[in-house]
Amino acid sequence: MIKVNPYAFVLLLSVLFAQQAFSQQIEKEEMLFLTSKWEGERYPDGRPKVSDDILRRMKEVTHEEAWAVMKNAGYKYQYADGWETINPDSVLVGRAVTATFMPGRPDIHDAIDERGKKEGKRGQNTWPVDILIKDDVYVADQFGIHDGGPTIGDNVGNAIFAKTGKGIVYDGALRDIVGLKEIGSFTSFFTSYHPSHHNQQGDLNTMLIGINRPTKIRQVTVMAGDVVLGRDGGVSFIPPHLAERVVITSEVVRLRDMFGHERIRAGVYTAGQIDTRWSEEIERDFSSWLNEHIDDLPVAREQIQEILKNRTW
Repeated sequence: MIKVNPYAFVLLLSVLFAQQAFSQQIEKEEMLFLTSKWEGERYPDGRPKVSDDILRRMKEVTHEEAWAVMKNAGYKYQYADGWETINPDSVLVGRAVTATFMPGRPDIHDAIDERGKKEGKRGQNTWPVDILIKDDVYVADQFGIHDGGPTIGDNVGNAIFAKTGKGIVYDGALRDIVGLKEIGSFTSFFTSYHPSHHNQQGDLNTMLIGINRPTKIRQVTVMAGDVVLGRDGGVSFIPPHLAERVVITSEVVRLRDMFGHERIRAGVYTAGQIDTRWSEEIERDFSSWLNEHIDDLPVAREQIQEILKNRTW
């Protein structure tokens, strides 16, 4: 029997883990493995690509609607609030690209930096930005660092917006806030503002340890390809395989609310009748109402026809 030195075995595991943990950008096979519930289109790197149509319709979804669908599916920790905002009256919707930073440690930082330089990269804070494309939302765990933490200012912010047309969700401090606010539609959510920089006067305050790997934003685990919904001071991170269900549920709720409010004002039903499980009579009335107003409602005709086709009343 071959004897294995337990200390050597532990060391080998540690080395293998370190190689995996610090290979920054996730491998395609790992992306496919971690997002196996998604059965739709993907980008070449394996990241889920929720359709443009779902993204467009997601802009009308509220956090309450998204939260209810995700909670019922077993996803209890997909909402984070308490943000500072840029363009607070706008809605941010897009596909997540994730980045994870940790407090700087010279030996690890320098090793990562050296490997990046061999690949022609400069400045770890821009590596995730380099892979962004249209309709991406840059989601970064900057571990809430304030003084000495900002990796995004107006230059990087302009680069992000030029590539994506979107803003960011950033659990840390931004700098150059005046310049960032001058970017027209840079709807963004961030933790704080500070005029310092993450790498000033030789101080290595942060280091990049992951791109498109699962990351932590407040109490939420975020995966690349999640649909980001930022509005009303909060952000929901919707797993791609639940995005269509969230949108359809929102549209049904919106239409039912419109119908219910209209019928209450007209004195057809009482608030008690509308605020509980609807009778078959009300359900049939709702179906007729949808048909009658199909071209006047804030949901596209084809979506209403789909709702009517799948109705159970």
